[in-house]
Amino acid sequence: MSNVEQRRAENEQTVAGIRARQQAKRRRLKILLFGGFGLLVAGIITAVTLTIVGSVQEKNAAAEAAKQPIEGIQTFTGLSRNHVEGPVNYPHPPGVGGDHAATWTNCGIYTEPVNKERAVHSLEHGAVSITYGSGLAAADVTALTAVAKDKPYVLLSPGTDSGTEITATAWGAQLTVTDAADPRIATFMRAYAQSPNAPEPGALCTGGVNG
Repeated sequence: MSNVEQRRAENEQTVAGIRARQQAKRRRLKILLFGGFGLLVAGIITAVTLTIVGSVQEKNAAAEAAKQPIEGIQTFTGLSRNHVEGPVNYPHPPGVGGDHAATWTNCGIYTEPVNKERAVHSLEHGAVSITYGSGLAAADVTALTAVAKDKPYVLLSPGTDSGTEITATAWGAQLTVTDAADPRIATFMRAYAQSPNAPEPGALCTGGVNG
């Protein structure tokens, strides 16, 4: 083999080696890219699955809580559902059901008493109303606010009396306690928020009136 042919062969080997290294580098890059993408997709699927499972578990827990008796609770049946204008005299204030305003009160946290006729309409939609006397200590009000915060079907507001009692009310059910830390408050909310006991569970608790 001549020197020229030898150099040509060496150059071809060098070029072939460079190409082989470049191809190997591209393969590694593809593996990293597709591997990373796969991990990202897997992570998203896992997160969505956990969210769905968590939601199902929360609903199941609420359903189970609704089956368990809550000490001190009163229940009521045979409640009317007529839309009326003007005030209604509820025998179990702030009202566990019965005739009510045509518009509901938006669920949320209020620092002033809300309209009781509209609040009862909210109960019809599956809301839970937590009311407290104006004499309740500020620290206890803060504790109740923490329990009710970010609960989409809960109304928290002061009542019209000057006492310190706390009343949890749903359609056809009511519980009165004297301690803001009483665990039955949270149990009541889990059991009755969007409870099938309400005539229209899951209906809107927004889009109504504030207060």
